[in-house]
Amino acid sequence: MDDNEIVSEEVLQAMGISEAVLEEVVCIVGRRPKIDELGTLLAMWEANGRQQSLLGWLRGQRHTTERHDYLYAGGDALHKEIREPRVRECVDLAHRLMETISLPAGEHYQVQQGSLLYMVGDVSSVFLGSDYAVSCLHLSDTPMDFADDSERREYTDMILSALRDNAIVTDWRTIGEGGLFAALTAFCGGADGHRYGFDVLTCREVRLDAFLFGEEPGRYVLALAEENDNLFVEKFNEAGLNCCFLGRATKGRVLIDGMDFGDISEFQSIQDKK
Repeated sequence: MDDNEIVSEEVLQAMGISEAVLEEVVCIVGRRPKIDELGTLLAMWEANGRQQSLLGWLRGQRHTTERHDYLYAGGDALHKEIREPRVRECVDLAHRLMETISLPAGEHYQVQQGSLLYMVGDVSSVFLGSDYAVSCLHLSDTPMDFADDSERREYTDMILSALRDNAIVTDWRTIGEGGLFAALTAFCGGADGHRYGFDVLTCREVRLDAFLFGEEPGRYVLALAEENDNLFVEKFNEAGLNCCFLGRATKGRVLIDGMDFGDISEFQSIQDKK
């Protein structure tokens, strides 16, 4: 069977996938799954140690978030009907995002296939005044003011530069316009002499679109070799900074929560045409 083939009823029955389980998979994928997508979800369940039933575990894959007043209590009725996109829908949102922003050209980063990827800074569910926030979420104003925390940023820059100088971290980049997704695209896709992709898992405690496309300032993505992982975490704890493990740089595919967003070249080509 082709990995891209939609799973038939007969195959689902042979795999012991009930209708209730299939409905949950459809909620995650956004349509009837292909065999490779179903295989990825089952592998993730296996890796979780089967501590829950398959149905219970799948239901836990939905993203959840607190209902922020600025997002849901606006005067416009649209504010109250904002549905969090499924992972599959974020593929189209990512392409749209790359068409509306411009990443700096000619950037080169020291990233290797298999490098560990971390996000530095707080995991945030805050949407700022990006194109996505305005055109898709109908947010016309920045929801909250951020203090000018230049001293904090300078301190973080100093720590990251020291870790790079001591070969603990291979390279790093700030998260800006386009949020984490755009930063990872520029970071891994701008590797010196190569175009790597990334395979990351998102944080279940915040909205999926905010995690990927939110533009809260003061955050970074970085890469390091696996053998430096424990030392990096130790040094970061000593420095009193927060970080979140994301995943790894890949040969060229972009994978988010097991969903294939396509090859990194697809997103880079959008930028190259500008």
